[in-house]
Order: sequence, then structure tokens, then C-alpha cells
Amino acid sequence: MSTVTDIDSGYEASAEAHRAFQQLKTRLHRQMVDAMDLSKAGQLPEHELRKQLRALASHLCEMHSSYLPESEREQMVNEIMDEMYGFGPLEPLMNDPEISDVLVNGADTVFVERNGLLEQTDIQFADNNHLLHLIQRLVGRAGRRIDEVSPMVDAKLADGSRLHAVIPPLTQRGPTLSIRRFGSTAVAFEDMVRSRSLTREMADFLIAAVQGRLNILLSGGTGAGKTTMLNQLGRFIPTTERVITIEETAELQLQQADVVGLETRLPNVEGSGAVTQRELLRNSLRMRPDRIIVGESRGSEVLEMLQAMNTGHDGSMSTVHANDTRDALDRLELMIALSGADLSPVVARRYIASAIHMLVHVTRLSTGERKVTRISELAGTSEGEYNVEDIFVYRMTGISSDGRAEGAFYATGYEPECVRRMAARGHHVPLDLFTARELIAGGEYIVPN
Repeated sequence: MSTVTDIDSGYEASAEAHRAFQQLKTRLHRQMVDAMDLSKAGQLPEHELRKQLRALASHLCEMHSSYLPESEREQMVNEIMDEMYGFGPLEPLMNDPEISDVLVNGADTVFVERNGLLEQTDIQFADNNHLLHLIQRLVGRAGRRIDEVSPMVDAKLADGSRLHAVIPPLTQRGPTLSIRRFGSTAVAFEDMVRSRSLTREMADFLIAAVQGRLNILLSGGTGAGKTTMLNQLGRFIPTTERVITIEETAELQLQQADVVGLETRLPNVEGSGAVTQRELLRNSLRMRPDRIIVGESRGSEVLEMLQAMNTGHDGSMSTVHANDTRDALDRLELMIALSGADLSPVVARRYIASAIHMLVHVTRLSTGERKVTRISELAGTSEGEYNVEDIFVYRMTGISSDGRAEGAFYATGYEPECVRRMAARGHHVPLDLFTARELIAGGEYIVPN
């Protein structure tokens, strides 16, 4: 029977062998870079250059056959090509459709989020320099830089993923890298109903709210699925309307013909040239939008967004980081104060309540599942306080033996005032949708016309 010492020794031997493999790969990679004729490489077609680099990598592996068994040479060649064109040791993680986040805490610690839950992988880099070179290459391809002068960076990768990196001297354990990935296939409303993220009644109501031009604010924590939900709601904007989207990193993928996507710009190395969401919002009002969609409200641009919602751009939408719907409203008040507007709390709340009609809160549960836990109406203010009325809610009661959330969706019985507004625009919602009852989740769902 193996002892704990034997198991530890085997693990250490395996980790050492993996580290030696990565270190050899780093040396071979550097030899390839030294051997390349950059003047000729720039004149070759992409496919021909890759073919020649692969042949060079194979040749170098054969030269080091005493260190590299034949069974590992093909793997070494593939990984060297990944070092030059892909994500290095992270390549298999970036090709896994179930992984939404890749988190690197130094050369020997890599975590991923898979299906909403964090797990540690056995991926390792040769050393911190190896990891640093990968970060610099990815950041360089995105047109940004990272060094001791600028040791933090946000960048957008070619596949749409968001990258954030921090390097020494700001980190103690070596460079850190966080990549937020976005699936190649969008999650559809039908899938969300099938997976019990919401019920068909909730989906029908949200679709009618979008088509009825209600202003909607989505709230939730990081990774809860706010942008996914915003993307899905955008599907139901009529094709006859002109939509302006404003984001820090372009993630929305609206399919309407008349969509103008605006993206902020970070300052250059001299600290100038930045374009903020607030500036984009101000300019978007001159572009004749029917609706404005702000990917995430996080600063002074909230004042312009609320002004747009209050001045004829009904049907606008945005998201905000918050723990619940009331917290989302408090965040809006704080952002109005940051904008420099000298509004009393009572006036600010009245202004917010006149602009926003619907609040949708999305939660990522401890099981990794994502649920629309609350759909509420913001029905004005009373004595300086918000009138927030829940229409649909989700109540979690526990966790099942298979690790899934136990709970149920409910219609509260509240009939929202905005139903009349929607009816005036030709979108009638059956009132029995709001009858107080437990809602049946899951099953097939067909989006209503």
C-alpha cells in the first residue's frame, strides 16, 4: 500500500518533469527566434511561414533527442507553435468551451472557472519569466504595453476575450494574468429557460418589456450573466429602430441592421487620448438613436444615460454591479454624485425613478448556476423613497445531493403599472401572467412572435 510520502514523492517527480519540459520548450523557442530571418519572414504568406516554423521546431526537437523522448516530440512541436502564435501552456484551456475564466497566479498556479465553479489545473509555466513573456506578447498584439513603468494593463484579445495583467513590483508571487472568455456560441433565451435560469412566463414578460420600449436596468455580481442577458434582450428590439451601444470592451452582438457600436479608448503611454463612456454617451445623442444600450454603468456617464432615458430614448438598457435591486439604485445615486451634479437625494431618486421602469437582478449561486432571481417594477417614489414592487422572484431553499440548487420561481401577484404603457404601444400582456403562484421551470420554449 502506498504511503502519503510515496504519493507526495510521485507528485513532486511529476511536477519536476513537467517543469523540465517547459524549460526545454523555452530554450527551443528562444533558439527558433534567434534562427529566424525576420526580413524574409515578413515577406512570406502566413501559411508558408507557419509551415517553415513547424519544420524548424521539429528539427530542433530532433537535435535534443537525448533530452526529449520521441513520444514527446510532437507535443513539444505543438507547444512551441502555441508559444509563437497561441496562448502557450494555456492553449488547451482557451480551447475548452466550458471554461469562462482563466486565472494565473504566478508560474505554477493556474485556476479556471468551469460551469460557474473555480478549480485548479495542473498547468504550469517554466518560470515567471516564461509567464511574463507570454503576457507581453498577448498585450503587444492588442496594441498595449506592460513593463515596470506601466505594471498593469487591460486589453482586448483578437478572439474578443478580455485580458487583465499585473506584474512585479505590484505583485509578490510573480506576474498574474486574468482572461475572461466569451463563448463562440451565444446562450439563447430558449437555452436559459431550458436550463432553468428563468421561466417561460418571465421570458415572455421581458420580451414584451423590450418590445414595449421600457427602460431596463440589469444588476448582478461579476460573472452573474448580466451581459449575456442584455445580449438576449437586445434580440427583441425591432429591426426598424436605430440602436447605439456604448461599452468599455465590445461584448454585445446585436443582429439588427442599424446598430452603431461605440467603444471607449484607454489613455496612451503618455497618459492622453482617453475617450470615456460619458463622452461617447454625449456624442451618441447627436447620432439620432432610438435606443441607447450602455454595456455597464460604472461612473459619471450614468447622468447622461438617465437624461437619454428621460428625453425620448425609451427602451434603453444598461447593467450595473450590485448585490440586489435596491443596491443597484443606491449605486446609481452614488454615480450621479460622482458626475458632479448638485442634486439632493430626493431629487436624484425622483429622476432615477422617472427614467427606469424595470429592474432585473441576475445571480450566480454557490452551485455555479445562474438565475434571474428578481424582476421588479420601479413605480416612482413615495415620501422620498423608491417604490420597488417585485413581479417575479426566485427563492432558493437548499442544495440537492447532486450539487444543484433547490428552490422555485414565483409570480408575486403584483400587476405592474407599466402594462398600460406597453399596451399603449400595441404590446398586450395577458394579466393572468401575474397571478400569484409557483412557476414551473425548465422544458422547451419557443420565443413568441
